[in-house]
Amino acid sequence: MCGQVLIQSPAMGEVDPAFIQDPLHRPKLSTIQAEGIPIIDLSPITNHTLPNSSSIEGLVKEIGSACKEWGFFQVINHGVPLTLRQRIEKASRMFFAQSLDEKKKVSRDENSPSGYYDTEHTKNVRDWKEVFDFLAKEPTFIPITSDEHDDRVTHWTNPSPQYPPNFRDIIQEYVQEMEKLSYKLMELIALSLGLEAKRFEEYFMKDQTSFIRLNHYPPCPYPHLALGVGRHKDSGALTILAQDEVGGLEVKRQADQEWIRVKPIPDAYIINIGDIVQVWSNDAYESVEHRVVVNSQKERFSIPFFLFPAQDTEVKPLEELINEQNPSKFRPYKWGKFLVHRLDSNFKKQNEDNIQIYDYKIA
Repeated sequence: MCGQVLIQSPAMGEVDPAFIQDPLHRPKLSTIQAEGIPIIDLSPITNHTLPNSSSIEGLVKEIGSACKEWGFFQVINHGVPLTLRQRIEKASRMFFAQSLDEKKKVSRDENSPSGYYDTEHTKNVRDWKEVFDFLAKEPTFIPITSDEHDDRVTHWTNPSPQYPPNFRDIIQEYVQEMEKLSYKLMELIALSLGLEAKRFEEYFMKDQTSFIRLNHYPPCPYPHLALGVGRHKDSGALTILAQDEVGGLEVKRQADQEWIRVKPIPDAYIINIGDIVQVWSNDAYESVEHRVVVNSQKERFSIPFFLFPAQDTEVKPLEELINEQNPSKFRPYKWGKFLVHRLDSNFKKQNEDNIQIYDYKIA
């Protein structure tokens, strides 16, 4: 837990300098509550009656507007069983309540990035959190290195925590629900771009590199200096986030670049499009910066599901969305190589910024 790595610092008091954000990026203790982030009702596609065309058209329009204007939205009536969400939230709390020694029995290692750790860095600053990662597909195939000339592939597997009971089973059942919801959302996003509903299916159905993360943000005595997660954009296709009532997620509003606090809605999911959708859409939609602020009094829990394509996916603007008037804005890149490069720099401080999609931007 982050609170167990604090040290005495004459300048800062009892806080490890590794957690200290640059003054430019430190959070304000008073923030704007976002009423503007769209709330979208998915009942037209999740209830048991056949949807009519007008309700689907309206839903597609809402999704497209949210992706274009915010890059974020919340969904209600999403079809994920509440009892299952409550089970995984309870299991997450039980897991993180263990001693550090017990949690480290299922630590991530060089052979697989799944498992427990508390040393993740964002933008070269350590995050105030501890996490447990679990692969959606086991085994997950991935390049051994980020070297584009190295064709070797390895596979990752998940650890098997002994506590809480049935932990793996609960996570696996929840992952199945997240996959179903993510595929529905990707169909709606495809339709909003004028594509066939199943346009993105080929990138995920045969194989994928998706994973689920359990986050625990302990109370932080210096919420004005540290962040639970520093500012970043998600590198994958789509993120589905369950957050508790404490909240802490902030989104950078595109209209004015203000940091907006996302108000928790009971049982809703927060959705954001990632860098891959930005590239596929040829900048029609933009992956948006976000961060997590910490609380000095309360611990926070959240559970994101990251939808990632197969490792051999070549990410590039879709042919249907480019023409003479709107030429391709990105060079292609291999997702697996990109992912390995990102992972290499997530757990140690680097001398340069992490790889980003703007590295593939065509001037």
